[in-house]
Amino acid sequence: MLVAAAVCPHPPLLVPELAGSAASELDDLRTACAAAVGALRDAGADAIVVVGGADRTVAYDADAAGSLAPWGVDVRSGEGEPVLPLSLTVGRWLLERERLTASGFHAISFGATPGECAGLGGRLAATAGRVAMLVMADGSACLTEKSPGYLDPRAEPYDRAIVEALARAEVPALDPGEAAELWVAGRAALQVLGGCGSALRGEILYDDAPYGVGYFAARWTERSRQG
Repeated sequence: MLVAAAVCPHPPLLVPELAGSAASELDDLRTACAAAVGALRDAGADAIVVVGGADRTVAYDADAAGSLAPWGVDVRSGEGEPVLPLSLTVGRWLLERERLTASGFHAISFGATPGECAGLGGRLAATAGRVAMLVMADGSACLTEKSPGYLDPRAEPYDRAIVEALARAEVPALDPGEAAELWVAGRAALQVLGGCGSALRGEILYDDAPYGVGYFAARWTERSRQG
């Protein structure tokens, strides 16, 4: 059963060593991500699983490591040969900052169907009595003229629908084709979360697009644990 969830973005610049002199620009996002991930620790979960988008669907063991060397600096998450994709590498980095350990890392293909995503979510939610999930998910990269995908007028309402749903501890219906057109890297991972089936309380901790890409941080917690 899913008892807590955190949703965070996975830009390499979230890691200060990669941001260099511009690291302070994402301080608020780092703080929000820390608060979201902290909810996983506070949930008293039996297992923490990490989900993120990648080129293909792969399950990794708890000791899988990642590196940010392809993005400029060889910052490592975990020990051993780096095998994790970007989303899960940043996810592991976030957990390590909070001294948390995952029971497994799950990459979901960017092109996975909603049914495939929901199926994985259901299986992950059933892996332990109390499951907490860290979901690595960027919003659209088409929010401004300087965005990686340039400006698309559909991007802002698309991201707003995601944020409004996360605030209700829900995941909206997300069309894979439209998500691809809007460069929404987190679509599949979010739909994994949506497949978990839960009745939690949602809270948005961050919602902005500092580099023309939608970044949001959210936490879902049990209503009995509201602070």
